[in-house]
Amino acid sequence: MNTISKYKPSINELSIATSITFFMLLTRGSHVLTNVALPDASLVLFLLGGLLLKRWGWFAAFFVLATCIDFGAAALDPAQGFCLTNGYWGLIPSYGVMWLGGLWLSKEKDAFAPIPYVTVSALTTLIAFVISTQAYYLFSGRFPAQGLIESMKHGWEYLPSWMGFAAMYFAIVWLAVALWRSVKPVQASKI
Repeated sequence: MNTISKYKPSINELSIATSITFFMLLTRGSHVLTNVALPDASLVLFLLGGLLLKRWGWFAAFFVLATCIDFGAAALDPAQGFCLTNGYWGLIPSYGVMWLGGLWLSKEKDAFAPIPYVTVSALTTLIAFVISTQAYYLFSGRFPAQGLIESMKHGWEYLPSWMGFAAMYFAIVWLAVALWRSVKPVQASKI
Protein backbone atom coordinates (compact mmCIF):
# COMPACT_ATOMS: atom_id res chain seq x y z
CA MET A 1 0.00 0.00 0.00
CA ASN A 2 1.33 3.43 -0.97
CA THR A 3 1.43 5.67 2.12
CA ILE A 4 2.31 8.80 0.15
CA SER A 5 -0.83 10.76 -0.68
CA LYS A 6 -1.46 11.58 -4.30
CA TYR A 7 -1.60 15.36 -3.96
CA LYS A 8 -2.37 17.20 -7.16
CA PRO A 9 -2.32 21.01 -6.90
CA SER A 10 -5.29 22.91 -8.26
CA ILE A 11 -5.05 25.51 -11.02
CA ASN A 12 -5.54 28.19 -8.34
CA GLU A 13 -2.65 26.83 -6.27
CA LEU A 14 -0.41 26.64 -9.33
CA SER A 15 -1.30 30.25 -10.21
CA ILE A 16 -0.44 31.40 -6.70
CA ALA A 17 2.79 29.37 -6.67
CA THR A 18 3.76 30.80 -10.06
CA SER A 19 3.16 34.33 -8.79
CA ILE A 20 5.22 33.74 -5.64
CA THR A 21 8.00 32.24 -7.76
CA PHE A 22 7.94 35.23 -10.12
CA PHE A 23 8.18 37.77 -7.30
CA MET A 24 10.90 35.79 -5.56
CA LEU A 25 12.95 35.71 -8.75
CA LEU A 26 12.29 39.43 -9.29
CA THR A 27 13.28 40.58 -5.80
CA ARG A 28 15.84 38.08 -4.52
CA GLY A 29 19.43 37.39 -5.43
CA SER A 30 20.78 40.89 -4.93
CA HIS A 31 19.58 41.69 -8.41
CA VAL A 32 22.09 39.52 -10.21
CA LEU A 33 19.10 37.87 -11.89
CA THR A 34 17.36 41.07 -13.02
CA ASN A 35 18.10 44.72 -13.80
CA VAL A 36 15.29 45.75 -11.46
CA ALA A 37 16.53 46.86 -8.05
CA LEU A 38 13.64 45.91 -5.76
CA PRO A 39 14.09 44.97 -2.08
CA ASP A 40 13.75 41.29 -1.19
CA ALA A 41 10.08 40.35 -0.75
CA SER A 42 10.68 36.87 0.67
CA LEU A 43 9.15 37.56 4.10
CA VAL A 44 5.86 38.65 2.57
CA LEU A 45 5.95 35.85 0.01
CA PHE A 46 6.39 33.18 2.68
CA LEU A 47 3.53 34.64 4.74
CA LEU A 48 1.33 34.70 1.63
CA GLY A 49 2.37 31.12 0.89
CA GLY A 50 1.18 30.01 4.31
CA LEU A 51 -2.02 31.99 3.92
CA LEU A 52 -2.91 30.90 0.40
CA LEU A 53 -1.18 27.55 -0.16
CA LYS A 54 -0.98 26.17 3.40
CA ARG A 55 0.83 22.90 2.62
CA TRP A 56 4.34 22.57 4.03
CA GLY A 57 5.48 20.99 0.77
CA TRP A 58 5.07 24.42 -0.83
CA PHE A 59 7.16 25.92 1.97
CA ALA A 60 9.95 23.45 1.23
CA ALA A 61 9.74 24.16 -2.51
CA PHE A 62 9.99 27.92 -1.97
CA PHE A 63 12.87 27.55 0.46
CA VAL A 64 14.74 25.42 -2.08
CA LEU A 65 14.01 28.08 -4.72
CA ALA A 66 15.30 30.86 -2.43
CA THR A 67 18.43 28.84 -1.67
CA CYS A 68 19.06 28.18 -5.37
CA ILE A 69 18.69 31.89 -6.11
CA ASP A 70 21.08 32.84 -3.29
CA PHE A 71 23.74 30.30 -4.17
CA GLY A 72 23.29 31.01 -7.89
CA ALA A 73 23.77 34.74 -7.26
CA ALA A 74 26.92 33.94 -5.26
CA ALA A 75 28.23 31.80 -8.12
CA LEU A 76 27.72 34.69 -10.55
CA ASP A 77 29.08 37.30 -8.13
CA PRO A 78 31.19 35.88 -5.28
CA ALA A 79 30.66 39.02 -3.19
CA GLN A 80 27.01 37.92 -2.87
CA GLY A 81 28.15 34.84 -0.95
CA PHE A 82 29.23 36.76 2.16
CA CYS A 83 26.15 35.65 4.13
CA LEU A 84 26.23 32.06 2.87
CA THR A 85 27.59 30.55 6.07
CA ASN A 86 26.24 28.08 8.60
CA GLY A 87 24.14 30.99 9.89
CA TYR A 88 22.27 31.03 6.55
CA TRP A 89 20.21 28.06 7.67
CA GLY A 90 18.57 30.28 10.28
CA LEU A 91 16.39 31.36 7.38
CA ILE A 92 14.49 28.07 7.63
CA PRO A 93 12.88 28.92 11.00
CA SER A 94 12.68 32.60 10.02
CA TYR A 95 10.63 31.83 6.94
CA GLY A 96 8.81 29.12 8.89
CA VAL A 97 7.55 31.80 11.29
CA MET A 98 6.25 33.77 8.31
CA TRP A 99 4.54 30.64 6.92
CA LEU A 100 2.95 29.94 10.32
CA GLY A 101 1.69 33.53 10.44
CA GLY A 102 0.04 32.96 7.08
CA LEU A 103 -1.50 29.71 8.31
CA TRP A 104 -2.88 31.55 11.34
CA LEU A 105 -4.32 34.30 9.13
CA SER A 106 -5.93 31.65 6.90
CA LYS A 107 -8.11 30.63 9.82
CA GLU A 108 -9.41 34.17 10.32
CA LYS A 109 -12.82 35.13 8.92
CA ASP A 110 -11.09 37.90 6.95
CA ALA A 111 -7.32 37.44 6.70
CA PHE A 112 -6.95 40.97 5.37
CA ALA A 113 -8.93 42.72 8.09
CA PRO A 114 -6.54 45.47 9.21
CA ILE A 115 -6.01 44.46 12.85
CA PRO A 116 -5.13 40.76 12.38
CA TYR A 117 -3.26 41.40 9.12
CA VAL A 118 -1.08 44.20 10.51
CA THR A 119 -0.54 42.46 13.86
CA VAL A 120 0.50 39.13 12.36
CA SER A 121 2.59 40.76 9.64
CA ALA A 122 4.50 42.96 12.09
CA LEU A 123 4.93 40.30 14.78
CA THR A 124 6.11 37.54 12.44
CA THR A 125 8.47 39.95 10.67
CA LEU A 126 10.03 40.96 13.99
CA ILE A 127 10.38 37.33 15.14
CA ALA A 128 11.88 36.35 11.77
CA PHE A 129 14.38 39.22 12.12
CA VAL A 130 15.50 38.08 15.57
CA ILE A 131 15.87 34.45 14.47
CA SER A 132 17.71 35.30 11.26
CA THR A 133 20.02 37.87 12.82
CA GLN A 134 20.89 35.74 15.82
CA ALA A 135 21.47 32.64 13.70
CA TYR A 136 23.88 34.65 11.57
CA TYR A 137 25.76 36.15 14.52
CA LEU A 138 25.90 32.86 16.41
CA PHE A 139 26.67 30.41 13.61
CA SER A 140 28.33 32.28 10.74
CA GLY A 141 31.81 31.91 12.20
CA ARG A 142 32.49 35.56 11.40
CA PHE A 143 32.13 36.76 14.99
CA PRO A 144 33.67 35.62 18.27
CA ALA A 145 31.57 32.92 19.94
CA GLN A 146 30.48 34.87 23.01
CA GLY A 147 27.03 33.37 23.43
CA LEU A 148 23.44 34.44 22.92
CA ILE A 149 23.46 37.44 25.28
CA GLU A 150 26.49 38.97 23.56
CA SER A 151 25.13 38.24 20.08
CA MET A 152 21.85 40.00 20.97
CA LYS A 153 23.80 43.27 20.99
CA HIS A 154 24.49 43.04 17.26
CA GLY A 155 22.44 43.45 14.12
CA TRP A 156 19.76 45.81 15.39
CA GLU A 157 20.87 48.52 12.96
CA TYR A 158 19.27 46.41 10.22
CA LEU A 159 15.86 46.25 11.92
CA PRO A 160 14.43 49.51 10.47
CA SER A 161 15.11 48.53 6.85
CA TRP A 162 14.01 44.91 7.51
CA MET A 163 10.70 46.09 8.97
CA GLY A 164 10.32 48.97 6.52
CA PHE A 165 10.66 46.96 3.33
CA ALA A 166 8.42 44.22 4.71
CA ALA A 167 5.82 46.83 5.73
CA MET A 168 5.97 48.33 2.25
CA TYR A 169 5.26 44.97 0.63
CA PHE A 170 2.56 44.07 3.18
CA ALA A 171 0.87 47.41 2.43
CA ILE A 172 1.05 46.79 -1.33
CA VAL A 173 -0.54 43.35 -0.87
CA TRP A 174 -3.27 44.77 1.39
CA LEU A 175 -4.03 47.56 -1.12
CA ALA A 176 -4.10 45.08 -4.01
CA VAL A 177 -6.57 42.88 -2.13
CA ALA A 178 -8.72 45.91 -1.24
CA LEU A 179 -8.70 47.02 -4.90
CA TRP A 180 -9.52 43.51 -6.11
CA ARG A 181 -12.42 43.31 -3.66
CA SER A 182 -13.78 46.67 -4.82
CA VAL A 183 -13.62 45.64 -8.50
CA LYS A 184 -14.87 42.09 -8.01
CA PRO A 185 -18.58 43.00 -7.50
CA VAL A 186 -18.49 45.14 -10.67
CA GLN A 187 -17.15 42.23 -12.70
CA ALA A 188 -19.71 39.84 -11.20
CA SER A 189 -22.57 42.15 -12.18
CA LYS A 190 -21.41 42.15 -15.82
CA ILE A 191 -21.66 38.36 -16.02
